[in-house]
Amino acid sequence: MSLNRRGFLGLTSGLAVVTLAGCGSGATSASSTPRTGGRLRAAFAGGGAKEVLDPHLANLFVEAARSKAMFDKLADLGGDVSPQPRLAEKWEPNADLTRWRITLRKAVFHDGRPVRAQDVLASYARILDPNRAFRAKSSLALIDLPNSRVVDDLTVEFALKRPFGEFPNALAAFGAYIVPEGAEDYTLPVGSGAFSFVSFEPGRSVLLKRNPEYWEGAPLLDELEFVIANEESARTNALLGGQVEYAHDLTPTTARSHASGDRMTIHRSPNSAVQAFAMKVDRPPFDNRDLREALFLLADRPQLVESVLAGSGQVGNDLFGKGYQHYADLPQRERDLDKAKFLIRKAGAEGLVVKLDTSTAAAGMVEAATVFADQAKGSGLTIEVVQGNKDSYWADTLKNGSLSSFRSGAMPIETHVAQRLLSGSGTNVTKWARPEFDALYEKAVSTSDASARTQAYQEMQRVLHTEGGYLMWGFADWIVGAKPNVGGISTAPANTLDWARFDKVWLG
Repeated sequence: MSLNRRGFLGLTSGLAVVTLAGCGSGATSASSTPRTGGRLRAAFAGGGAKEVLDPHLANLFVEAARSKAMFDKLADLGGDVSPQPRLAEKWEPNADLTRWRITLRKAVFHDGRPVRAQDVLASYARILDPNRAFRAKSSLALIDLPNSRVVDDLTVEFALKRPFGEFPNALAAFGAYIVPEGAEDYTLPVGSGAFSFVSFEPGRSVLLKRNPEYWEGAPLLDELEFVIANEESARTNALLGGQVEYAHDLTPTTARSHASGDRMTIHRSPNSAVQAFAMKVDRPPFDNRDLREALFLLADRPQLVESVLAGSGQVGNDLFGKGYQHYADLPQRERDLDKAKFLIRKAGAEGLVVKLDTSTAAAGMVEAATVFADQAKGSGLTIEVVQGNKDSYWADTLKNGSLSSFRSGAMPIETHVAQRLLSGSGTNVTKWARPEFDALYEKAVSTSDASARTQAYQEMQRVLHTEGGYLMWGFADWIVGAKPNVGGISTAPANTLDWARFDKVWLG
């Protein structure tokens, strides 16, 4: 899955509770004591007439943030991108991991109706409707819906098509929101979230108000308004000019410019998006393991982070999910030009010109490709940067070429493996296909032994670090700006529960 400036990041899974403190800036901090009242105006890029309030259709950042405010999932992603309960109070699998019993907490929809097990099954049935294209469908596809059942109003039992110990990841899938049974009209959306609907002007604004009956406690804000400002400069200027109190998705350059000022507080969410290059291992020249290792050794990761991310990120180590649950903390790979040159000669690739496909489909990819091509000079290998069509880029690079720019948002490591690294994965851009690797994944997800599962993930990552096709050079911060009097903004990675979570925010 791509991460572009208007689309939403990654994908499915889990949750947890994260620190609410924002970071950085010389601006006066908000009071550390939460206060109630007021309207927060939050500026996001929008999609004009294409914006929706149906949470199962949400795709843009602004749609995802609005859905989070109005609706709940059974689980969501936490700071370490692991699944944690939300509307689900707890979950319990049977011995062979083929049936999962979910106990719901007591919660009510905005119209006063209780959230019931029937609503859960109806919501998932809507998402899994074969005639509809909802984003969470692939994550929930392992559910055997006809054999799942309502036990009582607060208990639902899911039957699965195969043993799956990571089922809570599916409960937290992107867009897997619980809506009232039979809900189809979202002109007046009804959810169980912290804020309830007031009004909607497509392409302009959505106004929400505090839900005093929210199961986790009423929000501190009286009202929350999402306003549309498509250009980053417009969001920045609206914040500086006092038209909004929160500006989503700022550039590292903007963050640097205002980090020491007193008009804006900069909040960074580390490890929100991985930046990478993807080598296809099923075709020349990167079916040669020595040449893949040579590329790993050519990358000057600190320089890429500094020049492409303007320092707003961390160095990567060719593995997905830095800081996430199950991440393998292996020795950091560093640039070694001499060894890279030796491996290029060994692979018989001296003098070879390799095309690096890239585009503006995600921020920073063209710049990263240009920097990396420069880093390869003098190695015996020439990297030629080719900029493609941003609208068809992800589909094109999934099939064509041998080396391409890649970017992804947060998701559980299990989901990353399932969707990108198994022989049958639908978005396997590196064309990694190893039966023994598939077997390791099956071993991980079919056991209820947590330590055995972690060991399997660690082994998978060791194999990928040595032989895989992803050169993951950095992890980008996600950056928002806010007025100095705004408190409670989380530093959790983008695409997790506490990203753009406004029920914990207050105005000082």
